[in-house]
Amino acid sequence: MDYTQILTQIHHDIRPLLGKGRVADYIPELGKVSPHHFGMALVTPDGQTWSVGDAAVPFSIQSISKLFACTLAFGLLGEDLWRRVGREPSGNAFNSLVQLEYEQGVPRNPFINAGALVVTDVLCSRFVQAEAAVVQFLRRVSGNMAIDYDVAVAESERQHADRNRAMAYFMKSFGRIDMPVEAVVNAYCRQCAIAMTCEDLARAALFLANGGVVPWSGERVLDPSPTKRLSALMLTCGTYDEAGDFVYRVGLPAKSGVGGGIVAVLPGECAVCVWSPALDHSGNSLAGVQALEWLTTLSGHSIF
Repeated sequence: MDYTQILTQIHHDIRPLLGKGRVADYIPELGKVSPHHFGMALVTPDGQTWSVGDAAVPFSIQSISKLFACTLAFGLLGEDLWRRVGREPSGNAFNSLVQLEYEQGVPRNPFINAGALVVTDVLCSRFVQAEAAVVQFLRRVSGNMAIDYDVAVAESERQHADRNRAMAYFMKSFGRIDMPVEAVVNAYCRQCAIAMTCEDLARAALFLANGGVVPWSGERVLDPSPTKRLSALMLTCGTYDEAGDFVYRVGLPAKSGVGGGIVAVLPGECAVCVWSPALDHSGNSLAGVQALEWLTTLSGHSIF
C-alpha cells in the first residue's frame, strides 16, 4: 500500500476544511490553539511510519486518554470492570448527566466523562497517582519516555471542571465512586492534559492492531480476547454521540478527543492518528473525521 501517496493526497485535499468548526474554548488553554493545524501519522506493526503535516507537534490528547486509562483498568479488573460501567453507546453528549439518574449512577460506557471518572476512580484506588500510571503506560506503549501532561492545560481544565465534579458527586451518592471526588477529578484533568504527537499516539495504539502486544518491545498489554472487546467498544462508543455516523463513514474502531485528535486502528494492519483542533458539533475533529474517511476510501481497507 502506497501510504506516502495516500497521506500526501489527503493533506492536500483537506486544506479547504482547515479552520472550519470550533476549537474547544470552554477549556481556555485549548482555546488558544490555532484551528489551522493538521497532522496525520500511520504506523504498522513492522515499525514503518508514514506522516504528513503537523504529525510531530504535541497536542492535548484529552478524551483519547480514556482509551488508555480503560486499558489499564480492564487489565486490573478484567470483566469485573463492567459491573461498574456499561458497554452501550450513550446517544447523549459526552458530558451529559441525564442518563445517570435513570440508570442509578452507572455510566453507559467508559468513554463518556462519567464512565471515565469511574475508570479513574479504579486507578486512584490502585495507584498513588493515577495520572502518573497512565503517563507511564503511554511512555511504554509509545516508546517515547518524554511524554507527560501539560500543567497549564491540566490547571485550566481543573478550574472549569464543575460538571465533572457534579457527575462524580452524583455517582458517589449511588456508591459508584469510592475515592474522594476531588482526588478523582484532579487525576482525570491531569490525565486529559497529557500531550502527545500523532506519531506517539499511533504507536501507542498499535498494540490494539497487534493482538494486544506492543510490536517493538514484545510486551503483552492485553490478551487477544480483551483486545477484541476494547476495540469493539471503540467502534460503538469511541466518537461521542456520533459513533454511528463515524463508523458509517470511516469503518474503523477509534477514539476521539476535544483536543482535535482521533486515534484509530485496523486490526492486523496499522494504527493511525489524525489531529486538527477545530471540532464539529459533537466534539470530533471536523477535518480529522474527513481525513480518516478518505484514508479508508483511498486504501480500500477498513474492518468491513
